[in-house]
Parts: sequence; structure tokens; C-alpha cells
Amino acid sequence: MTSYAPPAPTGGRAARRRAAQEAAKRARRRRRGGPLVIAGRALGELFITVGVVMLLFVTYQLWYTNVIAERQANGAAGSLRQDWDNGAPAPPVTAFSPGQGFAIMHIPKLDVKVPVAEGTSKPKVLDRGMAGHYSEGALKSAMPADKTGNFAVAGHRNTHGEPFRYINRLRPGDPIVVETRDAYYTYEMTSILPQTPPSNISVIKPVPEGAGFTGPGRYITLTTCTPEFTSTYRMVVWGRMVGERPRSQGAPPALSGA
Repeated sequence: MTSYAPPAPTGGRAARRRAAQEAAKRARRRRRGGPLVIAGRALGELFITVGVVMLLFVTYQLWYTNVIAERQANGAAGSLRQDWDNGAPAPPVTAFSPGQGFAIMHIPKLDVKVPVAEGTSKPKVLDRGMAGHYSEGALKSAMPADKTGNFAVAGHRNTHGEPFRYINRLRPGDPIVVETRDAYYTYEMTSILPQTPPSNISVIKPVPEGAGFTGPGRYITLTTCTPEFTSTYRMVVWGRMVGERPRSQGAPPALSGA
């Protein structure tokens, strides 16, 4: 019997090439998907990019600002001590300019050692890892050397060195020492106000309201933001001066452990 082969495709090489091209196009379209698939992929890539940017920002805020601020604060404290030890001329207490460091605060229980500068400017003082002395207008407070008054300071609770992060852990009797060119001033923590509006400036008055003090004295007030990672309210810690010691006599027992 005679066998017959199926008829050969017509069109030759050109037809086969066109068929292959069409098949490749269909495969590419299947891989790309339709408009909704393409839009979904673009949106997903956008979310990933935004997530990475947010992660980098959070890392900067929670970690790197502390690194920078601690470096700046340590440098400021070192410069202060160097000036004191070298006998550089001391400016009058009233001559400190905004942002100028003039003291070092020690909170032994919290392992805190932070320079104190004039004013509460964020860029000039607080964001540089320092505590800021309330010194302007209605917020003006006393200096440690004043015979009566309230030495009031502010500090960050989170980020930028966060020197006051754990002041809520202080308990009555815990020492707070302020070191200046001439003397060490030792205070004992007396009370805490966990939360109050930022507008409540009575907490830094010469006789701070809510602290339990009944008359003029030599007081200290620490203020910081609360709850953590917000600036909605202020937390306030108060103390009373219990000792003054010339710096030439060395550190007081609260710092020396004697």
C-alpha cells in the first residue's frame, strides 16, 4: 500500500518565524500579567520602598541621634572640665549665653552624667544631648549657687541622648549632684509628678507647686516629656539641696562612694 505524508505547512520559514514570535509575545504577556497585576506589582514595590525609608528614619531617630548627641554631650562636658582645671576666666553667672554649658549634672542611680547649658532650645541644647536650664522670661529659674530658688532644667526622655529617660525610677532620698566650676551641689529627690500639661509652669516656680515644699528653699526640678516617644505631657521630679561643697575639696560622698 502506498503511504502518504501529511501536507507540509505552507508559508515556509517566514510563517514559522511569525508563529514563534507570536508565541513568545503571548508568553511575555502571561509573565507580565494584565493591568491589575502590573498595578499590584508597582504598588507592592512602592510599599517596600516606603517601608525601607521608614525603617531607616526610625533607626536614625532611636539610635543614631543618641550616638551623635552623646558624642556632643561628652565633648561639652570634657570642654567644661578642661576650662575649669586650666583656670580659664569664669564669666559672671548672668553672662551665660543661650546654649553655653556651665555645669555637669550627675544622677548616680541612673548612671547619668550630662552637661547643663543655658536655655531650653532644642537645636542648641536639648538635641545636642544636654540638659537645659530654664532661663528666659516667665520660665526663668534660679542657679545652684543662689541662696534661695528653684534650679529647673529640662532634658529629652527619648532620642538625642535621652538623659532623662529613666527619671521616673528615682525615689525619695536618691542624690542628684550638680557640679560647677566652683562647687558641688547635692540635692535629694523628694517627689515626682508623673504627668502634667506643658502649660503648667507653676512646677518650676521658686517654690514649685505640687512638690510639697511649704516655703522658700534651694530646690531642683527636672522636667521631661511623657508618655515615652511623645511630647503630650510633662513628667516632673523635684529635689531639695542637702549639701554644698567647694570643688577644691573633691567630689561629695554621693559621687565618691565615701
